[in-house]
Amino acid sequence: MEIKTILISQARLGSTRLPGKVLKEIKGESLLEIHLKRLKKCSAISKIIVATTTVEADDLIYNKVKQWGYDSFRGSESDVLDRFYQSVKNEKPDWIVRVTADCPLIDPGLVDEVVSFVQKNDKDYGSNVLIENFPDGQDIEVFKFSALEKSWKESKLLSEREHVTLYMRNNSDFNGGHLFSAINYACDSVFSNIRMTVDEKRDFDLIEMLINSLGTDKSWIEYVNYIIENDLIKVNDQIIRNEGLLKSLKEDI
Repeated sequence: MEIKTILISQARLGSTRLPGKVLKEIKGESLLEIHLKRLKKCSAISKIIVATTTVEADDLIYNKVKQWGYDSFRGSESDVLDRFYQSVKNEKPDWIVRVTADCPLIDPGLVDEVVSFVQKNDKDYGSNVLIENFPDGQDIEVFKFSALEKSWKESKLLSEREHVTLYMRNNSDFNGGHLFSAINYACDSVFSNIRMTVDEKRDFDLIEMLINSLGTDKSWIEYVNYIIENDLIKVNDQIIRNEGLLKSLKEDI
């Protein structure tokens, strides 16, 4: 029987640091469209859903995604865990893959590798970010639908509702917990100081440089090599990784 694996990309226009970022364009294509075109090349994915919010401004995301031929779902802006669960609860896939739309150059080959690795090891949760050695912007999380449902039912903290996989990671055997089994997909080198995600204007500037120089179809390591060879790490390496998560954890306290 075929394994049903649904990739969910979360997207909204209401970013505080760079409003409307996912629809900003490079060479006539928005970051969101570049992101989805790359993900369409994944062979381990049965379906792609863009999970956006019910906020009026996100009509634009919902309509564009439909126009491009992808599935889209609208749910809570703040309870992203609920948004994810509601988007797939009727389909009950075997596996979910979580990515974010502010990572336009996410590598479809890497997505397939992480998905295959986690599924082969049959863990509840797996990713390439339990140990953050890949560049920021190549974050891929894979988990069973049963783990998503359990998290949706049990998690109470605002941070765990806003950050879809936080409850899984906090309660995984990788982090000393016992509710979920987890595994990390390792990177051979440490590239954690390289940013390929878009949170601020200087992030966008770097992505624009990469696309203008290399196009939109290179592997993650080709973009990384270009960044290193052209001394571009310093463009945006002062920005804190996972700043939104750190803010949420502070608000819990």
